[in-house]
Amino acid sequence: MTQTGLLGEKPAEFPMETNHQLALAKGNIPDDVEKYRRLVGRLIYLSVTRPDLAYSVHILSQFIQQPRMEHWEAALRVVRYLKKNPGQGILMRSDSALSLKGWCDSDWASCPLTRRSLAGWFVLLGFTHLLGDLGVHHAHGMNLFCDSQSA
Repeated sequence: MTQTGLLGEKPAEFPMETNHQLALAKGNIPDDVEKYRRLVGRLIYLSVTRPDLAYSVHILSQFIQQPRMEHWEAALRVVRYLKKNPGQGILMRSDSALSLKGWCDSDWASCPLTRRSLAGWFVLLGFTHLLGDLGVHHAHGMNLFCDSQSA
């Protein structure tokens, strides 16, 4: 909080607006773009145990190369959300079965800038969202769920 200057700021109820227009941002480029990159890098690391940040971090990381002031402000909102929700995260339960399940989804031509398709996925290991960073090797096949009727 002290590095972002938000120590005295009001906490946010949610990390990002639902109908944001960050892809269309035309504001000024911040003086210190490395500050944005460091903050987003920390949020990426934190999102491993905070799935509530996954969407926001996914969006913010798209602007690493050339962030605008709107992107910086959106990243600060995520920090303010973290201020409201300290101590949240994923804990591994001892009774968690090590069954592996995955979901994927795609949205054809939905990016407002490039009109490219966007895809998203996540993997569950037992009751948690942690997998690769734990170094767990799963010898059995994985169930993959998709909302596409053609798949």
